[in-house]
Amino acid sequence: GFFKLGENNIQGGSMWGKVVYRCRHYFLCVGYAVMLIGEYNHTLDKKGRVIVPSRFRDELGENFIITRGMDSCLFLYPMYEWKNLETRLKGLPFNKAETRAFLRLFFSGASEVEVDKQGRILIPPLLRDHSHLKKDVVFIGVSNRAEIWSKEIWEEYSSNSSLSFEQISEKLMDFQM
Repeated sequence: GFFKLGENNIQGGSMWGKVVYRCRHYFLCVGYAVMLIGEYNHTLDKKGRVIVPSRFRDELGENFIITRGMDSCLFLYPMYEWKNLETRLKGLPFNKAETRAFLRLFFSGASEVEVDKQGRILIPPLLRDHSHLKKDVVFIGVSNRAEIWSKEIWEEYSSNSSLSFEQISEKLMDFQM
């Protein structure tokens, strides 16, 4: 639907905007950029539930998608980001074996999760196994998605990557910041 932007919304003025997705505390509007940042340590309980950091819950919403990620982590997408990603992935050449394999693994591992009243989600066993989640986990924000890592794997990855951070950024930063 449509709503009028006012004092309690993201932008002021008397402009009209189309509601894309309703989060817990505010509306996300066309043109609004998701910003998931930071690193948060949490504990997985015996049932496979974990508390989602409150700052991430605001961006991810009450329901979001969790799926296999790269480097033994899990990707968490707000529903509107998932729809955007799904649209882009549908454009990949279906006649290539690598595309079919990637899409099968990526989508077959995806689940919609709901945040309960305690701020927890249940991570499906398939995804816990994929990411080697046992007890201690780390949530990290990566701009438009969040990731969940086994604390041990994240510390190793982060340690190895931080050694080459400057070299990596030099290679990637061909544009002015």
